[in-house]
Amino acid sequence: MNDYKWPEPIRQTALPLAPEGIPLIGAGAFITAVFALLELALPAMIGLLVTLFICYFFRDPDRVVPQKAFAVIAPADGKVIAVTPVDQSPFKAGNFTKISIFMSVFNVHVNRMPVAGRISRIVYHPGKFVNASLDKASEHNERNALEIEMDDGRALGLVQVAGLVARRIICRVREDDRLQRGQRFGIICFGSRVDLYLPPDCEPKVGPGDNVTAGSTIVAVLSNPDDSDR
Repeated sequence: MNDYKWPEPIRQTALPLAPEGIPLIGAGAFITAVFALLELALPAMIGLLVTLFICYFFRDPDRVVPQKAFAVIAPADGKVIAVTPVDQSPFKAGNFTKISIFMSVFNVHVNRMPVAGRISRIVYHPGKFVNASLDKASEHNERNALEIEMDDGRALGLVQVAGLVARRIICRVREDDRLQRGQRFGIICFGSRVDLYLPPDCEPKVGPGDNVTAGSTIVAVLSNPDDSDR
């Protein structure tokens, strides 16, 4: 049985929202109010629906994180579209297991740390905005890559990938920041993808088609480094 932990203080609000969405929600509410005051019923109704959808999109629920040893937690809500061996990570050549998670516009888009560790490198790549569910999105789309160094010296790669609709990747952390497993580190707006690059000896716990929840679903378990010394 796993232990669980809140990686951040629980917010005392009925509708937790990502701060990046508040200006858009305010703008939508203001425009809706103007239409209502002008007695333009249809535009006011459309404005209300759009504002409600923006609230829905930028929802940011608190998550309790399993504390299983060497577990890798889903960094994003969505559907697993690939679990495959690759010979390149965003930072170096070698053997890796790549887990790709696609986020539709109906998923929570706040990204969370898959493991506890230090952000050793952040590299931003400008690019295109093709459908994030396609394999070529990992190489051609706008993306932001993070290298996470664990306390045992192993490093994982994580890439925020923009999608067909997404036009803004937000990364709230900087190099040398230390974060806990499950802690929020960024958000991608309106449909996107996150790729994880793990050591080849990890044990994936999910497969293509599985739905995962950021901060809660265990997507893989890393090998115990002490076992290699025996």
